[in-house]
Amino acid sequence: MSLEIRTATDADWPLLWPVVEAVVRAGETYAYPLDLTSGQACELWMERPPGRTVVAVEAGVVLGTAKMGPNRLGHGDHVGTASFMVAEAARGRGVGRALAVHVVDRLRAEGYRGIQFNAVVESNTAAVRLWRSLGFEIVGTVPGAFRSPAHGEVGLHVMYRSLV
Repeated sequence: MSLEIRTATDADWPLLWPVVEAVVRAGETYAYPLDLTSGQACELWMERPPGRTVVAVEAGVVLGTAKMGPNRLGHGDHVGTASFMVAEAARGRGVGRALAVHVVDRLRAEGYRGIQFNAVVESNTAAVRLWRSLGFEIVGTVPGAFRSPAHGEVGLHVMYRSLV
């Protein structure tokens, strides 16, 4: 796979929106409203500094995206966070892992001391398995905090990885 991961621009949004829309409408991994519009999604997903949004592109096709930045402002800005989405047709091809490695490397290079994921859906076993394989630990779970269309009320994991 000749995957290019690069910073997303506003001009990328029309190519990103179908990926984001499909993930949001499925309702299994993000607590976004199912009727989110393209404009609302763009505001949520396209990070502004100090954050950044990236796209994973192969042969001009957007296969996935990630956004990253500080988990909190002020006294918490030394810990990063990130979110990821992969197009359904690209799942199982290593796109999520490539994006994750890119984000870990980028946040480390920017001086973050750790990465905290605030809400990894417990039933999203592929993501949990990926994060664990990359050194993330589940540091807590909020029981029943996510309403999955397929699984009912499931927990949201808080996951963490040190970068030092």
